[in-house]
Amino acid sequence: MLNPAYKLTLGNRIVDTTDEPRASILTELRVELDMDVPADRFLLVMGQVGSWRPEQEDEARIELGYADDGGLERVMTGAVTAVQAGLETRRVIGHGAAMTLLRSFADITYQAKKAGEIVRDLAGQAGVDIAQVEDGSQFPAYVIDGRRSFWHHLRDLADLSGCDLYVNAEGALVFERFVGGRTVHVFDYGRDLLTLDCHFIAPRAARVEAWGESPTGAEGEDAWGWLTKDFSGTRGQAGSGAPTLLLERPVLRTAQAAQSAADALRTHLQRRALQGKLRVLGNPAVKLGDAVRVQQAPESEHNGTFQVRAVTHRITKTQGFVTTIGFRGI
Repeated sequence: MLNPAYKLTLGNRIVDTTDEPRASILTELRVELDMDVPADRFLLVMGQVGSWRPEQEDEARIELGYADDGGLERVMTGAVTAVQAGLETRRVIGHGAAMTLLRSFADITYQAKKAGEIVRDLAGQAGVDIAQVEDGSQFPAYVIDGRRSFWHHLRDLADLSGCDLYVNAEGALVFERFVGGRTVHVFDYGRDLLTLDCHFIAPRAARVEAWGESPTGAEGEDAWGWLTKDFSGTRGQAGSGAPTLLLERPVLRTAQAAQSAADALRTHLQRRALQGKLRVLGNPAVKLGDAVRVQQAPESEHNGTFQVRAVTHRITKTQGFVTTIGFRGI
């Protein structure tokens, strides 16, 4: 039988239960990763024993796995943001690098920049490492205003460019399109799955139109700063049928940017029509940006390959190590 294990690095303290299984003073360890939630989160519930007292701002690295096979895998990098002490337990809460972006604000105007260039610059200003950044759409002008955090501006850039935005296990930023998954994890019904739940949502619209404000389609790229009454030259369209969803963004000042935004929103609506969750024995190899393939399920619509959108790892003394994976269609 496999024995769950973990290695915690908090500040200058390391707890590795593969070397010393009885070193565990945790009653619960939970890591929550989600592309649709701004900041990843971890929770440690510790017994009030010993002298170890994690503190706010301690850097944190969490590795999970099994003592039996000798291998642990990094699942999160972040920092402690809160410590709640009770008489019997101490709760330690931390967040990933996205928290730094949520706390960063500035007033900046970019001209003739691609989305990826803006992402790299904002991440650099916030001191967040970069793992992968694609170019995305080209914008004649893009304004970062101090009323919203860097993360919210990056989220808008990702939506308009059709990219996913998240922080990986090493604490580095990823801004890229999903094209099948970095790794495909295969789970068989009756062997690997503890639970499986799928639900289907009718798309909000069959057709998408994206509108900007400038006449660049008729007057050329230099006219991006003009206003216009005729949007036909810079209107993007994707899909067919009814109803039609209108996407209006002042920043979509070229035909290319409007079309990219329309295609991205249409793809988003199609993919989110199928969503679900599955639970398996603890699997730290499953990451955001991966895909899962379900096989041999009795309901045909449960079988297929899906995009991983959320991962929750949980270790407790009573229930062991389980991983819950949130997914959507491809």
